[in-house]
Amino acid sequence: MLTPEQSNRAVEVMREYLSAPRNPDGRTPLETQGGRDLKRARLIDAELKPLVASYLTGGTPLAEFKSKIDGINKRNEFWGFKGIKGQMFFNMVVNVADDEAECDQELKAAIALPTGEEIARSRIKTFHSYVKRIGHEFVESGGTKQGRPNPGSIPFFLSYFWQVQDRATWPVFYTNSVNTMVDLNLWQPSDELAEDYLAYKHIQEELAALFTQASGRPFDLYGVEHVFWFKGGNPYGDSKPLRDGERPTPTPPIPPTVQDAAASSRLPESYVPPVVAILTSMARNEPGLEAVAKASGTSLPRAFEKSIHAAFTVLGFDTKLLGQGSGRVPDGLALEHDNSYAILWDAKVREDGYSMGTDDRAIREYVMTQSRELKRKKTLRNIYYAVVSSGFKDDYDDLIRSIKMETDTNEVCLLEAAALVAMVDARLRNPLQVSLGSDGLQRLFSISGILTADDVLKNFG
Repeated sequence: MLTPEQSNRAVEVMREYLSAPRNPDGRTPLETQGGRDLKRARLIDAELKPLVASYLTGGTPLAEFKSKIDGINKRNEFWGFKGIKGQMFFNMVVNVADDEAECDQELKAAIALPTGEEIARSRIKTFHSYVKRIGHEFVESGGTKQGRPNPGSIPFFLSYFWQVQDRATWPVFYTNSVNTMVDLNLWQPSDELAEDYLAYKHIQEELAALFTQASGRPFDLYGVEHVFWFKGGNPYGDSKPLRDGERPTPTPPIPPTVQDAAASSRLPESYVPPVVAILTSMARNEPGLEAVAKASGTSLPRAFEKSIHAAFTVLGFDTKLLGQGSGRVPDGLALEHDNSYAILWDAKVREDGYSMGTDDRAIREYVMTQSRELKRKKTLRNIYYAVVSSGFKDDYDDLIRSIKMETDTNEVCLLEAAALVAMVDARLRNPLQVSLGSDGLQRLFSISGILTADDVLKNFG
């Protein structure tokens, strides 16, 4: 299936993974992932596989099965199942189904281990038809489009359960793996869910054999998965080597200009426009950027605000820059009219992370004023306050609590710049899959605390 050029590119990435230096804990990415695989296998054999078998044979009711799957995956983040394409999709399917007995029957038929690829193809198609039907019925009966399950989640959802039952045969359809394969020009999905999953499976199997031959060491489906997580930014295994004290924050690369691409040995891979991709560098106040901003007739903090504004605009929000010169107000506003919420945001350029106690009194005052003004002028169900910076330090719980108690803000999100870049990347790659509503980006802002690029990747599979 792969051409010689594609095979060479894949082997090149595999060698990068195998030769990567050690993390601060002294382990290589290969050693880190090997340890996680042992834990994952033990969890499957001890808890997940028996639970799935009990559900399929009628020993565990659907509601109990769903709850236990949720609990296991919240305690053990080996698959990213607690995100939008896993547990949230599971919840939506059960919640919108009018006929509980039919839902139970359809789920059992879909997640049962296929005996071959033709059976897998048939099960994906059949479950797809069922999910589309109950989603349509839900909307027709007065439900919101955002509340219906997204059929695009089906390959990840089913392959998770299939791998639990036979991890040597069925790879999990990870969004990150798909994106990385597309970026490396190894494959282009067709949007036919069943055919895409089987094509993905065939490439994973071909790569396992190719990597084994090229490296002289055994590669299974888990091993191929690790190579792609390493290349795409692994939120689960901390694969990429870190400097002492650095947190793992996978960052989409800054795309080169057309002129740069012509002089480079590779075409650009990122979906993120340069004005957004540079956010992480700006947030850290990397050397030279102050001078570049000055030469462009602005300051670095103001340029950082403009790039954040651009990111929210690209995401699809109705945006407005407030910021410097506008008085005691947040730096910007992002409105989502269809889902009735707004994000008030501030930008903080900090080389070593932002301390929330620096100007907490001013923040409380203008968030109180702006949130009340928004509630008065617009019919919004939710208002979120976000601070965008390179990272966050010190204790922020008290300030978050006081903002939520004293203002009309629902949640306070400490948004790492890399996470905002990851949102843009996810949205541009899959605009029909990654919405602005409660089944998409709004979900990320609905929990107070630090939001990292890892969190974005986990939520979108």
